[in-house]
Amino acid sequence: MRSADIDSPGQGRASPLRIALLVPCRNEAATVAAVVAAFRESLPAAHCHVFDNRSDDATAVLAREAGATVHPVGLRGKGNVVRRAFADIEADVYVMVDGDATYDADAAPVLVERLLADGLDMVVGARVDQDPAAYRAGHRFGNRLLTGCVARLFGDSFDDMLSGYRVFSRRYVKSFPAHAAGFEIETELAVHALQLRMPVAELPTAYGARPEGSASKLNTYRDGVRILATIARLFKAERPLLFFSIGAGASLLLSVLLAVPLLLTYLETGLVPRFPTAILCSALALLSALLLACGLILDTVTRGRIEAKRLAYLAIPATRGALPQASTTPAGLPVAGTVAPDGRG
Repeated sequence: MRSADIDSPGQGRASPLRIALLVPCRNEAATVAAVVAAFRESLPAAHCHVFDNRSDDATAVLAREAGATVHPVGLRGKGNVVRRAFADIEADVYVMVDGDATYDADAAPVLVERLLADGLDMVVGARVDQDPAAYRAGHRFGNRLLTGCVARLFGDSFDDMLSGYRVFSRRYVKSFPAHAAGFEIETELAVHALQLRMPVAELPTAYGARPEGSASKLNTYRDGVRILATIARLFKAERPLLFFSIGAGASLLLSVLLAVPLLLTYLETGLVPRFPTAILCSALALLSALLLACGLILDTVTRGRIEAKRLAYLAIPATRGALPQASTTPAGLPVAGTVAPDGRG
């Protein structure tokens, strides 16, 4: 057998499709066992990995007792957990869900089948709240606002960009750089797919309220500001020509507005009485030219970087196969109930 037949998951007919369930958790002792049990029932062929992000309660113990493999992650934040999970876990299909028992486990096979049937790289479970308390008005408004910002800047493909319920192909996972540290990772996940023009889909899934005794880690205003900052950073990094052109246009416009009165006075009297204003106009015009030059240079750099990311994406074989029906232990994965040897984040 050739080495390529071994190294390319999902390519050979004899190789079963490997499905990994990734569950980021922090202090989810009240819900993690139920989440693991529900997804083991709906996806019996999936291997469950719980990533414990420095929990102060019995999250890790309960997850292990429920049959999951527990991975301690030292660096706090969901983004750090996702980076660790994507780097360490080897599979053909990845199902990622929050460990708060608010997402419908029965929808997981539907999301996976859609990914496989249509050859997609990401399927997002768009939240449809079953309880008014599940999806607070402030969170709903913030989600729409932030999703709208990303749609205007990078393209319109999602209605619920911040959903914590997603299915990924191996191509997506192994080409995702993961820079964010916290909840803003959801924004990066969406922008990565839009930037590389990956085939994606969104399916409505039921969304319930947290069970009693479970508390949300999301802070509406703090995390909203972080997500906005992430969008601005991604705007500058991924669309630099437009970003710097806005600054260049604003500087040039202000320069012209300040220069018009000076020009009229000069035409009437032949004098320039306000030298500081004239110097400011010149400085603003120079700043405009510099910003435009920065945008043009960085746009070329960004195009090269996107091409490199695209080539890295294409170097990974596409996921092919059908959803396994029987529960199996995928080759190369640790046995359920063990703890990952490396506890570093």
